[in-house]
Amino acid sequence: MSIVTGTGTAAAAVQIVGARKSFGDKQVLKGIDLTIEPGTVTAILGPSGSGKSTLLRAVNHLEKLDGGYVVVDGELIGVHLVGNRLKELHEKQILRQRARIGFVFQNFNLFPHLTVLENVTEAPVSTGLLPKAAARERALELLAQVGLSDKADAFPRHLSGGQQQRVAIARALALDPQLILFDEPTSALDPELVGEVLAVIRRLAETGRTLVVVTHEVGFAREVADHVVFLDAGVVVEEGTPDDVLGNPQHARTRDFLSRVL
Repeated sequence: MSIVTGTGTAAAAVQIVGARKSFGDKQVLKGIDLTIEPGTVTAILGPSGSGKSTLLRAVNHLEKLDGGYVVVDGELIGVHLVGNRLKELHEKQILRQRARIGFVFQNFNLFPHLTVLENVTEAPVSTGLLPKAAARERALELLAQVGLSDKADAFPRHLSGGQQQRVAIARALALDPQLILFDEPTSALDPELVGEVLAVIRRLAETGRTLVVVTHEVGFAREVADHVVFLDAGVVVEEGTPDDVLGNPQHARTRDFLSRVL
């Protein structure tokens, strides 16, 4: 097997090659190839069930692919090459890789028994990246960045959905990843709370990190993304700049989708 890998860069780049995934008889990903350049914002759009979240979760091996592979910053994710076959890495090695990839979940996934501050400090301390005092200082800085300095001692149940999602973003930043994945970060929010979360992601887009955002917010994709990918039925139907894909779509499936959401 010939594995295509890039050279390491300061900001992570993602290469997805021949990604296939099925759940039972349903093939969700049908051989997807996708390259994400370092330091860019990529928005992945598509109808429900198109494979968007499955593809995103495959990037940090939360979903194990049936075929194909993912490379982040020149390193195979979740697998290694033995002879001409890909073999699963040990769980500790996969966890080490995941620590370098931030992930913001649709439903926040905060620890309910920990305060906001403890949620943000947990990963740097448990991975040994920072001692407790330094992790606390870093967490306070991150909470200030997302506008939640006054909520450090609150528990998640006392926060709005938008506040919880901003805590989740601060937590993802705590390990200082160069790649951050967002899985529909606003879909669980009331409409009036969407803007506060998108504002934080907009600011992140200016930091030079590589962001991949699965979203249904077409306006946000048009404004912030460098690259837009339209996925449908497990294949990449169309990709390009926001002007190309959103302003002048070439495929009927893309045009039909946009006509329904705009």
